[in-house]
Amino acid sequence: MSSFNKGVRKAEVTLRWDPSPLGQPAHDLDIVAATYRADAPHGEPAYVVHFDSRSPDGTIILVRDSKTGQGFGSDEVMTLEFDRLAAAYGRVLVGVCIQQRDGRTVFADVANALVRVLEGHIELGSSDFAAVAGSTAAVVGEFTRSEAGEWEFHRTVRGFDAEPQEFVALMGG
Repeated sequence: MSSFNKGVRKAEVTLRWDPSPLGQPAHDLDIVAATYRADAPHGEPAYVVHFDSRSPDGTIILVRDSKTGQGFGSDEVMTLEFDRLAAAYGRVLVGVCIQQRDGRTVFADVANALVRVLEGHIELGSSDFAAVAGSTAAVVGEFTRSEAGEWEFHRTVRGFDAEPQEFVALMGG
């Protein structure tokens, strides 16, 4: 949860991992956010933000997207502005999926993977994917709007064995 009685207003999800060993195909991990309507929080997502995209209203933006894990700091960063998200939406799930281009890759195959959910400098949750090491995708957090209209964060790590598009369809169930 966030600051006293204010709820989460703006969150950042960061993802990093080490590049593949020399001569091996690059690992490509992606942050995915699925937004659900308040009247159907477990139905089909109203929209999904992934792979260099943003929400229609600009409240969820993938600001950094790596296809290799190379570089310093976070390889992928997504910003979620809940204080601007329309009241029609009541649930946002955040996940990470591994692109499956060169055979099956699971989190155990990716060195030093770490996802963090932050509100400012406060860490709301993190995962090194050890709990879902045999999975190809995982939900790593859930934001829900309370009856008072405040956004709350719920740490969760649920693994899936699914291709990225299939994961998007399954993650909200």
